[in-house]
Amino acid sequence: MSKTAIVLGATGLTGGLLTELLIKDPAFSKVKIFTRRPTSFTHEKVEEIICDLLDTSTFKEQFTGDVVFCCIGTTKAQTPDREKYKAIDYGIPIETAQLAKQHGIASYMVISSAGTSAKSPFFYVRTKGEMERDLSKVGIENTYILKPAFINGRPDDARKGEKTLKMMMAVMDFFMVGPLKKWKSTQAKDIARAMAQLAKQTVTHTDITNMEIKELSSAYHV
Repeated sequence: MSKTAIVLGATGLTGGLLTELLIKDPAFSKVKIFTRRPTSFTHEKVEEIICDLLDTSTFKEQFTGDVVFCCIGTTKAQTPDREKYKAIDYGIPIETAQLAKQHGIASYMVISSAGTSAKSPFFYVRTKGEMERDLSKVGIENTYILKPAFINGRPDDARKGEKTLKMMMAVMDFFMVGPLKKWKSTQAKDIARAMAQLAKQTVTHTDITNMEIKELSSAYHV
């Protein structure tokens, strides 16, 4: 049976790549994009809902489907205001997961990060950890939290300083073996492929590590 996918964050790198996959994938008959600004996706499968993602009342009735892909995320550089940062990285996943639960959606997945902890003294690490903790409490049957390290695959000039970081990660990746593999950089396309695969493949645990992301990506075929 074909599925209806809900995508949050389709204007971002990973969300955009994921949307492209879902459009091509015959397992999905509809791709509902919830976004604050129009996207470039015009395929017949796509239904675009312009809304305020910080206010679920603006899209509550339309939030129906089979699986939610949450690719929403910001950075300290993009959102220096801590209150706004938490509203995005914590609030959007938790509130849309609660809405998904109300509508009986059985699968919810979100991109988080490696090394998070709800007990961390560092605000940004703690915020991600609190989101993961509370998302797991919502009670959606298939909840998956993808935990990549540095996400690679952006254009070199996408964000200030990332070209240098990208070069550094390429060198560091060579030395990351054994237990350090979880800190290897992850290609955005692999995260997108892993999410699409998780919509088809049942996994018995919630946290999806860097290495599992790459395994799931390799298993995905359209």
